[in-house]
Amino acid sequence: MFAHVPSDQRLTIDATDDLILQLLQQDGRMSTADLARAVNMSASSTADRVRRLTDHGVIQGYRAVINPAALGYPLTAFIRVRLTTGVANPFRDLLQATPAITEAHHLTGDDCYLLKVLARSMADLEDLTGKLVTFGHLTTNIVFSSPVHGRTLPPADDHA
Repeated sequence: MFAHVPSDQRLTIDATDDLILQLLQQDGRMSTADLARAVNMSASSTADRVRRLTDHGVIQGYRAVINPAALGYPLTAFIRVRLTTGVANPFRDLLQATPAITEAHHLTGDDCYLLKVLARSMADLEDLTGKLVTFGHLTTNIVFSSPVHGRTLPPADDHA
């Protein structure tokens, strides 16, 4: 979950920080030396900036991007859930215990949650929706394709 940082406590991001963030979003395995060359700074100064960005929660981690289909999960679906009264805690327990649910977003509006689900087959998706429907109303959308995926965040507009 992303931490909310009050606006008066936010880190000031300058153009060099922006460039570091853009480069790391494109290649999180970039070495400090390569990153330093790209931003025209010393390796120690660059490492200090990355550490500061990490300490302030701007950089929250690094991970490998995996192709789900290559691991036997060819189906992606988004499921909107409108919970019935009194089921929030057991529902959240199910979210935590179900690895096929790769994202869960608590929403405003008519629906309570938006879930991103990976499934090995339609039968697996049907089994999961069978468990979820006990908590309320579902709307399931199966993904045909994802023309925009993993887009990096644009540079900040508020640096000097």
